[in-house]
Amino acid sequence: WSNGYLESLLHNKWTLVTSPAGAHQWEAVNGTLDYPDPFDPKKFRKATMLTSDLALINDPSYLNITTRWLDHPEELADAFAKAWFKLLHRDLGPVSRYLGPEVPKETFVWQDPLPAREGELINDADVSKLKADILAAPGLDVSKLAFVAWASASTYRNSDKRGGANGARIALQPQSDWVANNPKQLAEVLDALKKVQSSFNSGSKKVSLADLIVLGGVAAVEKAAKDAGVEVAVPFYPGRVDATQEQTDITSFGYLEPQADGFRNYGRGTARARTEEYLVDKASQLTLSPPELTVLVGGLRALGATFDGSNTGVLTQKKGQLTNDFFVNLLDISTVWSKDGEDAESWTGTDRKTKEKKWAATRADLVFGSHAELRAISEVYAASDAKEKFVKDFVAAWTKVMNLDRFDLKK
Repeated sequence: WSNGYLESLLHNKWTLVTSPAGAHQWEAVNGTLDYPDPFDPKKFRKATMLTSDLALINDPSYLNITTRWLDHPEELADAFAKAWFKLLHRDLGPVSRYLGPEVPKETFVWQDPLPAREGELINDADVSKLKADILAAPGLDVSKLAFVAWASASTYRNSDKRGGANGARIALQPQSDWVANNPKQLAEVLDALKKVQSSFNSGSKKVSLADLIVLGGVAAVEKAAKDAGVEVAVPFYPGRVDATQEQTDITSFGYLEPQADGFRNYGRGTARARTEEYLVDKASQLTLSPPELTVLVGGLRALGATFDGSNTGVLTQKKGQLTNDFFVNLLDISTVWSKDGEDAESWTGTDRKTKEKKWAATRADLVFGSHAELRAISEVYAASDAKEKFVKDFVAAWTKVMNLDRFDLKK
């Protein structure tokens, strides 16, 4: 390890030459023959650089950095060590997943740090009371609660273990401003949940906003299932904490913003990928199997958890009830589907006989009728005797997504 690179870069003058391969590169005008020739061990050459190297002394911003490091090589060594550490650990997830005696004590904002959990966990009695308080809170309903819980948890990316509900970063920038999260509705739901939190936290125990967001989704799913005639207990594991804005890198989290999310019928395809392909990619990041993908989309449509609150894809007359109506009506042969425009993003379902409009849907909905594997799964859930199976499978897949970032539960 030495500072030879910067010394050569800053102490030499450079002239444009042609390499033996015919490419342009830069050679030190006043350089000495210090570098072994790659082909003849008896020959030595002057230092050569690429244009990307020369940028470090011609761009004023880079020049300030390189001249500083030339005079303070210990700062370069420290900066390199931190950058190398980040490169090797960027896809490892939070510090809680690190193992071994050499885990550094210092944490960095790119690790999406979370504060340590304090106090006693809420118990079953507390959970029951909080669910009742959430459902009774003004302005909250099944659709809104399920939507916010999903929006929070579904930011998880298995590729680098980032995102998820823990930290309640949906309440912070940049997530609070994402179009996919319906900022106006999100703010209303969070305000209501914070009032429930404030009331509960006035006692001896504390509950985080992150836990309340997920618990709101739990309460919504249980109520929707009950209203559909199926009693079910949705598992809930407390222990999440709330991150601060200072612990959240706005630019870095901006890359988690979805281009399209078929689970809540947000966005559309691009030149790079079709709408349904974005949906499959999202399911992959959430580690979902085809049956889990299918049951979650059908359930979220039944709950009315679309990004803009519209009825697009909500193929039911019982919005807010956890029924299998989405699959029943999607596969109904009395419905004829026609595209609304040349881009084939939006579709209208009309009655085959009366020609009356029945439903509105997107490619993210119709793929469950057109794709062979997804249609086969949809037909299982559309069966008249599949109502309880549908609810049970939805709850299992929902709980999985809500806990994808709970690495503390997986130790």
